[in-house]
Amino acid sequence: MRWLLLGLAGAAVFLYGRVSGDAQLSLLSKGIPVIALLFWLRQAPPGTYRRWIGIGLVFSLAGDILLDWPGDLFVFGLGAFLLGHLAYVRAYCSDSRQPALAALLLALIAGGAMFAVLASSGLGELLIPVACYATVISLMLWRALARIGHRAIAARSAGLAAAGAALFVISDSLIGIDRFVMSFDAAPYAIILTYWLGQWGITASAFARSKA
Repeated sequence: MRWLLLGLAGAAVFLYGRVSGDAQLSLLSKGIPVIALLFWLRQAPPGTYRRWIGIGLVFSLAGDILLDWPGDLFVFGLGAFLLGHLAYVRAYCSDSRQPALAALLLALIAGGAMFAVLASSGLGELLIPVACYATVISLMLWRALARIGHRAIAARSAGLAAAGAALFVISDSLIGIDRFVMSFDAAPYAIILTYWLGQWGITASAFARSKA
């Protein structure tokens, strides 16, 4: 519980920095919620799943910092999050490798729609990096959804991972829309809140994964 409280405190400081226009405070506090999730994750049962979720959180933390670092490090931040999604894929596949064709279709629709909207505005030299990212995040969503209904996986764990993955897709879609299509005032808050909730869901899925 204390780690979750630390995460909430860090989130509050970050949001205050954004509202007040204090970029340095925002940068220093942005990673605190994910750091808190990393410490909280240590209380989950050890194993392959927990290890790869932790690796995904570390890459996500790097992406957090790179996206807000002074200067345009967007591609590097994108790369860090891409590696984070691959780590989550590895975690999900350690639980289930069933094809889950319906989940695959949903993931392809979500990822394809995200890419189509962004590409319609003209991505220029970022077209290939964004296409690769959209493919990987679709893969991550698919494998998260594929855990639902598995006979050996607790419904709560499967649901949390799926919801977390979906929120992550929403957050990344909002980043792309705000950056490449149409900027809107609420974007920074909608992006970070869906991102934090998504990461919480993914992390929480590491607790009580197996059915009794």
